[in-house]
Amino acid sequence: MTDPGSIAFTEGRLRGVTFRNRLFAAAAYEGKARDGHVTDALVRHHVRFGEGGIALTTVGYCAAESDGRLDEHMLYMDEYVRPELTEFVRSVQATGAKVSGQLGHAGGFTKNRSLSTPRPLGPSFGLNRLGAMHGMMFTAEATVAQIEARVATLGRAAGFMKSVGFDAIEIHFGHGYGISQFLSPKTNRRKDAYGGTLERRMRFPLEVLAAVREAVGDDFPLLGKISMSDGVAGGVTYDESLEFAAALDRGGLDCLIASDGTSSFNPMLLFRGPSLGPGLVEHEKNPVVRLGLRVVGPFFFERYDYHETYLLERALRVRDRVRCAMAYVGGVSTGASLSRVMASGFEFVQLGRALIHDPDFALHAAADPDYASGCTHCNRCATLIDAEGGVRCVEHDAPG
Repeated sequence: MTDPGSIAFTEGRLRGVTFRNRLFAAAAYEGKARDGHVTDALVRHHVRFGEGGIALTTVGYCAAESDGRLDEHMLYMDEYVRPELTEFVRSVQATGAKVSGQLGHAGGFTKNRSLSTPRPLGPSFGLNRLGAMHGMMFTAEATVAQIEARVATLGRAAGFMKSVGFDAIEIHFGHGYGISQFLSPKTNRRKDAYGGTLERRMRFPLEVLAAVREAVGDDFPLLGKISMSDGVAGGVTYDESLEFAAALDRGGLDCLIASDGTSSFNPMLLFRGPSLGPGLVEHEKNPVVRLGLRVVGPFFFERYDYHETYLLERALRVRDRVRCAMAYVGGVSTGASLSRVMASGFEFVQLGRALIHDPDFALHAAADPDYASGCTHCNRCATLIDAEGGVRCVEHDAPG
């Protein structure tokens, strides 16, 4: 009998694009761009994944515009970065891997001080939960005209990404960032056509999907990452996310990734395992922010024990509601987990921490069905986003 895990090492297809296997590098923000530019460290990070046999690697957080960045180091999709981004994509593709970029917008969750507006624009007035400790306390409510402009901006950015050579785009509909802020009743308290009922709260995300599809055409794969819940009272529920997933499917999304939690309210639903708090405190250089993290960390970073395929049960509910392909994410670091996920009907698997620990995961797992990456899921890699060298496995990688 064929091991279901072996399916992970067969070719996959989305919108006519062929992938050498079914293993994708998740869009885990690398912290390796500097001042909005591609660096050698960012190139090496993704080239290494390609050399290790991954089929598709995803650049973490490609902001649609300068105002869409979480901070001034992030890339944003505009002509200034075309030459270096084109070269980056070609370098990774030379390994045999395809390249995707996670297209998103910070909305009202940012510490970016180079904004063109006095306050970051979200669906409603509220606390800027990322910028508050950096002196950027509040987010302003976007007007309808500004919402329409943002839709157009995301579409334009998608067209730019295709033009520089990306093989696919992953739209970030989750984790409390700009698009999901409209979906969540926790952050969207509007009374107009963009707020209130679930149907109205879905309007902006669905307009974004339509604009991106129009910009890239019918022959280009679009993936989308959602949060199955906000992980906070008054936020998006697991049942609401099923309706959202079905709407994205009807809207023409090619591949859905069902994640969980929010960076703004409950990030540990995504990560599981040890708290991010102590590591973030250790690497934070701003004493005010460091103090704030010490105070709020124990309350903000809730404890959820790690176990393999920890999102599978919830993700299967989404799998049952959509016809598009799905890429599973959440706790796959062994050959046994690959087998379980593929046997459950997912077409692809996204790898995060396990791949950071072992960039050769795909090669090792293909050679040995019993392979285990050795990742301890300590979460210290994720606390290095703003540290020198960016994200890396602390067990065996030096900064760079």
